[in-house]
Parts: sequence; structure tokens; C-alpha cells
Amino acid sequence: MNKLTPILLSSILLFGAAACSDTAKTSPDAPNSTTENTTSPPPAEAVQKTQSDATSEIRKNQANSDIRAREQRNNVTGGDAIRADGDLKSEVRSKLEVNITKGALTVDAKDGLVTVGGTVPNQTDLAKIAPLAKEIKGVKEVNVTAVVAPATPESPSSKQ
Repeated sequence: MNKLTPILLSSILLFGAAACSDTAKTSPDAPNSTTENTTSPPPAEAVQKTQSDATSEIRKNQANSDIRAREQRNNVTGGDAIRADGDLKSEVRSKLEVNITKGALTVDAKDGLVTVGGTVPNQTDLAKIAPLAKEIKGVKEVNVTAVVAPATPESPSSKQ
């Protein structure tokens, strides 16, 4: 059993590191990285589906509860100023997801610097990104690379 423990622990750490390397997304059709912005707007149908999920009261309450729980945990452990990159990504993504419902955004975090890429439907939503992200404890700076690209209705020929 003593020989199995280090192998088991290293497997768990390796899995955890691989899982944390993903960029947090606010919707399935968001770009894969914060440096990649799609110039083509997302289909209106996809935006509507994402919006209905994000605007549900249950989803908003869940996101806010998750953020509060992480902040409370960090306050108890004394880490309220220095936050894990994964926590920052997840909390900022949740905050943006429930407040900018028609966006397709990606979030990345490194040492308190949060980068948000992707698309939003209008200039008003683009202007909301940085202030919303800065509401999360541990966010020192926000770099917004997102662009405005309103949703377009899907053509009948593209639904196959």
C-alpha cells in the first residue's frame, strides 16, 4: 500500500493540472482561447439557448453562491488577496455568464491578471466586462480582447 500511495497521488495531481489548463468559457460556442476572436457572430438560435440558461434565476443564484463560497473559503484560509488562477477564471466566467447573457466569452487568469476574449452583441456589454471582472477578489488587472459581433439569424440552409 505504501508503494501505491505516491503513484495514486501523482496521478491525481497530473489529472488536476491537465483539467486546470482549459480556458473557462461562458458558452459552448465561445472561442477556444482569449487571443482568438471570431469575426463571425454566433447564430441567434445558439445565443437564445445560452441566454435562457444564463438568465434563469436558478443559474444566477448558483453562480453567486459559488462565488461567495470560494471567497469565504479564501477568507478563512487567509488567502483573500492571493487567489488561485483556476478560482479567478471560474469566478470571473460565472460573473460574466450571468451578467452578459448574449456573449460568447473566454476567460484566462494568471497571477491576478484576467484576460477576457470572445464576442459580445453590443458596446454596452463590452464596457461591462472589466468592471464585472474587477468585482472578484484577487483580480488585479483586466485585459479585454473581446470584440462586438451581434448575433445573426441562422439561414435555413445552415441547419443540417
